[in-house]
Amino acid sequence: MQKSLRKHAAPAVLLAMLAGGALYARADVVTDWNVRAGEVMGEAKLGTPPAIRAMALVQTAVHTSVRQATAQGASVDAAVASANRAVLARLLPAQQASIEAAYRAALAALAEGAGKAAGIATGEAAAALVLAQRADDMAATSEDYRPHTTAGAYVPTAAPAAPHWARRKPWLMSSPADLRPAAPPALGSAAWARDYNEVKALGAKASATRTPEQTEIAKFWEYSAPAIYTGIVRSVALQPGRDVVRNARLYAAVAQAMDDAMIGVFDAKYHHNFWRPVTAIRNGDIDANDATERDAAWSSFVDSPMHPEYPSGHSILAASVGAVLKAEAGAGPLALATSSPTAKGATRRWTSVDEFVREVAESRIYAGIHYRTATEAGIEMGNRIGAMAAARHLRAQY
Repeated sequence: MQKSLRKHAAPAVLLAMLAGGALYARADVVTDWNVRAGEVMGEAKLGTPPAIRAMALVQTAVHTSVRQATAQGASVDAAVASANRAVLARLLPAQQASIEAAYRAALAALAEGAGKAAGIATGEAAAALVLAQRADDMAATSEDYRPHTTAGAYVPTAAPAAPHWARRKPWLMSSPADLRPAAPPALGSAAWARDYNEVKALGAKASATRTPEQTEIAKFWEYSAPAIYTGIVRSVALQPGRDVVRNARLYAAVAQAMDDAMIGVFDAKYHHNFWRPVTAIRNGDIDANDATERDAAWSSFVDSPMHPEYPSGHSILAASVGAVLKAEAGAGPLALATSSPTAKGATRRWTSVDEFVREVAESRIYAGIHYRTATEAGIEMGNRIGAMAAARHLRAQY
């Protein structure tokens, strides 16, 4: 996930398309600034875990600022702009010029007066509060991953992604270990042989069984930055009858769920330390399973991320977002859409949350980087985390 984001950093025009310009007209201030925040993170070329953390801090500060501005009669638009600016500037100082340009443009559209001044102060205070509350969320995350080797033996020297991420402070979970799934299938089992042979056939770089649509889906979901998921959230946020308070709450719930999903999935990944398909299939003769035939030259359609396989990170993210959206909008038919830079800006659409989540999970098999069991485990974890976010945020009344 992190590797693919760095490899496919999109230009600003494509990020604007992803963020919603090609799909939606102007929305409320919370949604508009969510788009801008995603653009800034894209310009910064953040890896997926830190980008998701940044979005959680931004949207939590926005939620706080909207609540306080509404209660005080201050300008909500000014408060949201100010909260975004303060958090983004703290986290991404190299993007200061872009942040300030967006902020100045937003404030220029607002009438001068006490309400505007109060909104600015409210947003700054909300940002300061959230940043102070989360000041220690990276306190225990020094990187101390030890490569597995024997003295004197070469191993690949590329650094693994986010081995320390599970030690971050969660937003919703008491501990990521509480959601840690059971171990992946034993290598001698029929379930392992099923997973192995499915991804071997569908996920190969030169697969003869992957369909053109499956190939498109794999490329679409190669992207994993927050903006591809907040595009889905906008499908709900822009429905008729919604207001800025409700949308601020929705974005905060989704962003916190996604951040906890990353904490939980990296805890599980490094706990189980399970091999990727490219490693397993090139070593199919050592797993003590006669149903898994080795292919010494096998390669995955999408390059494997630099972290252990189990569970699937995209699956946990999709399910955590989906669980929040179900709690907000119900489990019935729903028009969802988003776009992807790794699919040349193409848009995909779904008629239900479950359809969207299933596609994301299946995409990782088509890409050749996950087994089916890993996607199922990720969905189960994401559903639980999304339910926590919904219980904390969506049932509250302000």
